[in-house]
Amino acid sequence: MTKRYVLVHDENKCIGCQACNVACRSENNVPESVTRIQVRIEGPYGNFPHLHFKYNRVSCEQCENAPCVKVCPTGAAYVNADGIVSINEKKCVGCLYCVAACPYKVRFINPETRVPDKCDFCKETRLARGEEPACVSVCPTQALTFGDANDLNSEVRKVLDTKPHYQQKVNLGTEPRVYRIPSRKGGIKA
Repeated sequence: MTKRYVLVHDENKCIGCQACNVACRSENNVPESVTRIQVRIEGPYGNFPHLHFKYNRVSCEQCENAPCVKVCPTGAAYVNADGIVSINEKKCVGCLYCVAACPYKVRFINPETRVPDKCDFCKETRLARGEEPACVSVCPTQALTFGDANDLNSEVRKVLDTKPHYQQKVNLGTEPRVYRIPSRKGGIKA
């Protein structure tokens, strides 16, 4: 793998505006009844007037050890050369094993194509043109950082090297490539 694309979601900068969701929906023609990405808003926490919220990104974690790929009987679920977990619609037989195997519960059946779908970092569109994923490009608070973690000079590498971060469900051995900078309290902070 020459590149290792990763995404960092800074929970301190996220304001839960859903611009990422809208941009993804538009860029990838995602039907209204489903979503590739969303930001779940939890809270409020604290006491008035010192309330805060927690913002959790919910999308494919782009696992390096992806359970969805392991269970696919036809090879329709696969990892491309850049490590992006992908789906070949032509090979899919609709068994839904990949949907059931995802420990993050982010795969869904696209009601128009009738094939499992999920975030793929806009690999067929924006990434193919050398652009960042739609969610990253529209974030008004720069809560998302995307890039090649193997590039020691990349912004995403600098963030990972200098900020405390975590990954979800690492105990499962999936090795997710979506990282989170933990919220200190909620809201926007430097």
